[in-house]
Amino acid sequence: MRILGISAHYHDSAAALVVDGIPVCAVQEERLSRRKNDAAFPIAAIDFCLEEANLSPEDLDAVVFYEKPMLKLERVLTMALRGFPRTSRSFPRAMRNLLGEKLWIKGIIASHLGIPGRKILFTEHHQAHAATAFFTAPTRRAAVLTADGVGEWATFSMGRGEIESDGSADLRLLREVRFPHSLGMLYSTFTAFLGFPVNEGEYKVMGLAAYGEPRYLDEVRRVLRRTGDGAFALDLDYFDFHLSASRSFSRKFVEVFGPPRDAWEPIDLESEDGRRLADVASSVQRVLEETLVDLARRLHEETGLEDLCLGGGVALNGCANARILRESGFSRVFVPSAPGDAGCALGAALCVDRLHFRRPHREVPDHPFWGPMPGEVADIAREDGLPVDCLRDDAEVIRRVADELCRGRIVGWVEGRCEFGPRALGHRSILAAPSDAAIRDRLNRSIKFREEFRPFAPAVPIEAAARFFELSPAAERLGRFMSGVFPVRPDMRARLAAVTHVDGTARVQTVERAMAPRFHALLEEVGKRTGIPVLLNTSFNLAGEPIVNRAVEAYSTFRRSGIDLLVCGLDVVSKRREAIGATQEAVA
Repeated sequence: MRILGISAHYHDSAAALVVDGIPVCAVQEERLSRRKNDAAFPIAAIDFCLEEANLSPEDLDAVVFYEKPMLKLERVLTMALRGFPRTSRSFPRAMRNLLGEKLWIKGIIASHLGIPGRKILFTEHHQAHAATAFFTAPTRRAAVLTADGVGEWATFSMGRGEIESDGSADLRLLREVRFPHSLGMLYSTFTAFLGFPVNEGEYKVMGLAAYGEPRYLDEVRRVLRRTGDGAFALDLDYFDFHLSASRSFSRKFVEVFGPPRDAWEPIDLESEDGRRLADVASSVQRVLEETLVDLARRLHEETGLEDLCLGGGVALNGCANARILRESGFSRVFVPSAPGDAGCALGAALCVDRLHFRRPHREVPDHPFWGPMPGEVADIAREDGLPVDCLRDDAEVIRRVADELCRGRIVGWVEGRCEFGPRALGHRSILAAPSDAAIRDRLNRSIKFREEFRPFAPAVPIEAAARFFELSPAAERLGRFMSGVFPVRPDMRARLAAVTHVDGTARVQTVERAMAPRFHALLEEVGKRTGIPVLLNTSFNLAGEPIVNRAVEAYSTFRRSGIDLLVCGLDVVSKRREAIGATQEAVA
């Protein structure tokens, strides 16, 4: 059974291929098109999946789209009628988007792939999120919670999944909250208010929150009120996203929280206005955490299950995930590497395999590396006149790179198939020593070109994680895909200054040898030299660009930034010594 899953036409399009119940490949369109958060129909991602599996479109048994367009049309029409005449300007734009793309997705898929309509199936959006979360997790019975901006109607759902001894699977979403009441839209509205791009800048809100105090808690709690049945509802007087295509917050929102930040205006945390913005971020982050913890606790009480699977874009909030694990009563919390819309391509395919065709569940390999291989970098560098060392084996590469990192060099690290999801987990990473805060500042200024308040993540072998971070064994699992934020041990914060956030926490990646043997070996080698087997790990990209995919993109990023060394397979590319010196002098 060969099933292709597709997500498209909102943000972060992707394709994933499942063969006989096991994922074969999955990739976001942005990694191939080089357009960040590319929402276009993922023809390049589809082509990669088919080529990787040596299949033609007619070999597919089913192609699955990650939501039901007619239900989405129903929502758009309903909300337009409810909000008329205020929706008179936004409605035509929404209809153009639906009529031009999503509503006719069956025909688009059929025309692109040349397959009959009977092979094209649909899942509901939150069903795809739930399937990604549950069917990829190493558990056979779990509660399931999904939260995002909006699918068709649902914005939040709770349910449970179970896999019987014979492999038969059951996944049921028992309750849901519907648009316009949405935790994802709440957070995205504050993201826009703080001057960050929606569906991309939510990370920045979480990072900024650590610099503030939750002085606006009461105000945010009035914006998001709890309902008598234990759910939640937005006070829509504060919002315009359900009425307007151009603005998500209302005049009343501004009256309460102050003027919004212009996207081009830097945040000065020493100023009164900068502190206001940080306090607003801290307040909405606190309310989101409290709400999710309470909802997860109720789900635990209802189900009595030990495991919880989280899906949807809100599951990328590592601070909330850590609190859910610590306070909800669940023993284990699982978050996939791609819990957002891109991951729905994989979830839709798994959902149809297990629930539509009723095929027995098969354990999904527990790693995020489903994308393309990088190719070679040596010839590109030589043509450009840069020195290339072609080393003998992995052991020599690891020794060389460990030496360079311990000298304070910054390394672009590329190996194997790229990660599926928004985070670099050791295959498309920029690496640096974790001890010097000056390295963090250099990364922000001359490599990542991003706000200085944003933290960097540490990577650590799972065996050593508890020495440096306050992690329970269950929390170590959240660290697998950088899905949780945890305290750095107080006696280690000075030695891990580059990866310790202002509030003493870090978004930890725990690295298992079985998942990433080469990266794990590099961490151990660094530990032999320094006593600290920890590295700063950030995604291999510049601000506004997708994570690199192929060697040529890694090389281009290396040349356009302050990265000192590029490692791709067994090849190590260095910049000319005078160029390195000039870069370091300019940074200093």
